[in-house]
Amino acid sequence: MKLLTVSGISKQAGNEVVLKEVSFSQQQFQKIAIAGETGSGKSTLLKIIAGFVQPESGTVWFKNERVLGPDEKLIPGHKGIAYLSQHFELRNNYRVEELLEMANKIPDEEAELIFEVCQIKHLLKRRTDQLSGGEKQRIATARLLITSPELLLLDEPFSNLDMVHKKVLKSVINDISEKLKITCIMISHDPLDTLPWADEIVVMKDGEIIQTGTPVQIYRQPVSEYVAGLFGSYNLLTQRTASSFSLTTNAAGDKKVFTRPEDFKIVPNEEKALIGEVTGINFFGSYYEIDVMVDEISITIKTEDSRLMKGDLVYVSLFLKEEWYL
Repeated sequence: MKLLTVSGISKQAGNEVVLKEVSFSQQQFQKIAIAGETGSGKSTLLKIIAGFVQPESGTVWFKNERVLGPDEKLIPGHKGIAYLSQHFELRNNYRVEELLEMANKIPDEEAELIFEVCQIKHLLKRRTDQLSGGEKQRIATARLLITSPELLLLDEPFSNLDMVHKKVLKSVINDISEKLKITCIMISHDPLDTLPWADEIVVMKDGEIIQTGTPVQIYRQPVSEYVAGLFGSYNLLTQRTASSFSLTTNAAGDKKVFTRPEDFKIVPNEEKALIGEVTGINFFGSYYEIDVMVDEISITIKTEDSRLMKGDLVYVSLFLKEEWYL
């Protein structure tokens, strides 16, 4: 069932175009992530969907009902849609349970499930000024969920969280979709947040949608270097270098072969491999990304080999399952 339809949304701030003819739809229970650089219009789009910002043109339909903007409605917002801002606030001088009780619109047993999903049951007796940033984020989320939304809009929910609280909140957001059956749209700049979670990713640049697809499509088949760069390191090989790796290319003109660091392997011999010099090493915990100068170009390669050092000569082989060109 189509839950949300965004049709031709445009927005300006003075002479600046914030959004330009943005359109997409969302099925019930479909998880959509919106990605893009700062200033691409992501947050403004979410606020328009929530009914908090008035678009210049276009319409938002939620369950076949038009979402009205603040110029058309005395109290902004739309029933069934909840928006969690990255700049949320909790009232001071309240216990958590008091804050939640004021917002609660559901039976106690349903609220208990939400508190469990949000992992805040142990925090109910605390005052809001005794909470960490991650705990406040989960309580703010629970406060929205007990208003019974069918669509939850999450605007950079992991911003300013340390890794411990981020991991907890990721678990909470997964459970919101799986256990509470609430449809979500999430903005995040980190591909490690969006790629494992989303069913579909919408990529924005300068107020426009430039690509929509599954996480695999966005990661493996980006439409541009901009999209490629949003989701991690990449390499572009000339067709001459690609042929040196025994790859037969079918691209027209000067198109380059798109690869990710994991498409290359360090191999023990020169069969179907090129020799290169290690020029840089970056440690990421469970793996390394190394820069290797091969055939007069620098290639980034993902490896678990901890013995490599700058200046080492290595054999590099390309294992590309599917060709893509930029």
